[in-house]
Amino acid sequence: MKRVVVGLSGGVDSSVAAYLLQQQGYEVIGLFMKNWHDDSVTISNECPWLEDSNDAMLVAEKLGIPFQVVDLSKEYQDRIVDYMFKEYELGRTPNPDVLCNREIKFDVFMKIALSLGADYVATGHYCRRGITQDTNGNEVYQLKAGVDNNKDQSYFLCQLSQEQLSKALFPIGELTKPEVREIAKELDLVTADKKDSQGLCFIGKVRLPEFLQQKLQPKEGVIVQVPNTFDGYTRKIPVFENKLEELAFHSQKYTYSVANGKIVGKHQGAHYFTKGQRKGLAVGGTQEPLFVIETDVNENVIYAGEGKNHPGLYRKVLFVSNEELHWIREDLALEIGDSMEVLARIRYRQPLEKATLYQVPNGMYVEFENPQSAIQEGQFVAWHLEDELLGSGVIA
Repeated sequence: MKRVVVGLSGGVDSSVAAYLLQQQGYEVIGLFMKNWHDDSVTISNECPWLEDSNDAMLVAEKLGIPFQVVDLSKEYQDRIVDYMFKEYELGRTPNPDVLCNREIKFDVFMKIALSLGADYVATGHYCRRGITQDTNGNEVYQLKAGVDNNKDQSYFLCQLSQEQLSKALFPIGELTKPEVREIAKELDLVTADKKDSQGLCFIGKVRLPEFLQQKLQPKEGVIVQVPNTFDGYTRKIPVFENKLEELAFHSQKYTYSVANGKIVGKHQGAHYFTKGQRKGLAVGGTQEPLFVIETDVNENVIYAGEGKNHPGLYRKVLFVSNEELHWIREDLALEIGDSMEVLARIRYRQPLEKATLYQVPNGMYVEFENPQSAIQEGQFVAWHLEDELLGSGVIA
């Protein structure tokens, strides 16, 4: 019997994952990761770890599997929370869930599991692992989308390596959410009707400004509304010598100054806001809501545009530096000068969009067929061929 450690989160997905592995003949151990202590910034009782660990324990009892709580809060603080603070301080938008999978679940947690003699680590993610061969006939692991299009979570695992995938199992990847709930109901599991957790990986729903204020001090600044007629949006497009020049031109974001618009309000810190954000600006008197189109953390200015079709929100090309480029399928990584047609997305739940990758000496351009809203530095872009996620990178 192969031994599998399941990350039991106290939710329905990981509960059913543990049951399915049992049915497949694995020896299953349940571990709950305790990663967060501070309830002062979580909203109501959205994700209290105590209740979750209790539910996880009840599921383990019901399934008759060993169960233990492991405290990873120090590692979570060092690798995830501190990273979030740093990114917001720099005016970037972090994705803690992607990092959490790479750094906590499939690194710190996986090492604990392997030390318990586990052959694999399993989670309740809606995605699938495939095995194929490269051109030399070597075994290669694939990360594939979950069968349930509505729940596919492969994006959150876009930073995993071949080594991590080789030890990972995703038992519910072939199922839809309603099927998972049905199995849990038949087994009379305490998690069968439990709502899906929302918000930050392991922390739950947080009041982001209050969460960030633990480290980042409030600092009053102005909100500047930039009109649709801003010169930058109608700039003359030069004649390009080559594709590289064209990509470099279109990947540049717009630069604004306070003189480019009118001051319409105040804020408590540009580092609390991200591009594309609508809530929290608290500015009235416009026909359509205002959206953040840029934040300047150095000058502490927020630039906003009216309506979700404001030209300041859209770009077609983004860049990923070589240091931030990650191929799950290393055998398919592009050489300098190569290009590849893919489907890509820049955030979870966004439909996949047609795009082309261009590898250049210092990194890679991703050119979308259609302009994308709120391309934000710090976020992850992930690219697919059909249902397989090939790689990802941090937007520069």
